[in-house]
Amino acid sequence: MGQKSFKRGDAELAIYENGQGLPVVFQHGLGGDEAQVAQNVPAAGMHRLTLECRGHGASSLGNARPFSIQMFAEDVLAAATECGFDRFIVGGISMGAAIALHLAHHHAHRIAGLVLVRPAWTFEASPDNLAPIRTVAALIRSYPVGEAKRRFIVSETGRRIASEAPDNFSSLLGYFDRPDALAFASVLADIAADGPDVPQAAAAALAVPTLIIGNRHDAIHPLSCAQTFASVIPGANFVEVTAKAIDKDRHFAEVQDAIAHFLAPQTLRSFVPS
Repeated sequence: MGQKSFKRGDAELAIYENGQGLPVVFQHGLGGDEAQVAQNVPAAGMHRLTLECRGHGASSLGNARPFSIQMFAEDVLAAATECGFDRFIVGGISMGAAIALHLAHHHAHRIAGLVLVRPAWTFEASPDNLAPIRTVAALIRSYPVGEAKRRFIVSETGRRIASEAPDNFSSLLGYFDRPDALAFASVLADIAADGPDVPQAAAAALAVPTLIIGNRHDAIHPLSCAQTFASVIPGANFVEVTAKAIDKDRHFAEVQDAIAHFLAPQTLRSFVPS
């Protein structure tokens, strides 16, 4: 239990493994880490594994390019196998939700349940709602970081998001403040231009218990993304929670409550560990 390192090619990746109970693999969002997952996922009742993706948290970037949802998903699956997770529930926040969806479709025999928290993608690559992240990456690559940040703040996009979705604006500014901002811009650009590689027809064919969590006041993770999945994935349970922009503490409490309810035995009667 705890943290350990995992080698994938020339990348040194950090794995966090905690708790006892249902095997759950849960992934962070773009720029996030284990701490972000811990804020959103209840600690009790599960044996949780989180891999910090390349360039995130304590994990190195490595030399493989371009970065992609598929690359990160294959890293996660390899880490799960390394830790003895055969069949498991998979979930994630934002980018982590895209990773989870990719695994649920491309490795269905390994997946017993699916949790999508604030999905930012549906079925297409490079969605419009991720354009601000691609803009941040382009600015960091084009200007000294301080100047890049200033240009974003005064831009039409920056002003709009600051007004409509202040929590998103804070997260976007955080990309400029990273000590590895220039190197991480490659991750931002590649991932925000990618997609989960799961067509709508494939999502409609998923046959595992599914929880989808969304909220309003979010320019990067539109509620419409969560609602789309809720309407397409058979039998999906949809929960709308308070936005972080309204009340962060309430947001995290409601997300944890929704996940805890979903993972209760009566909800997952069909889950049989192999």
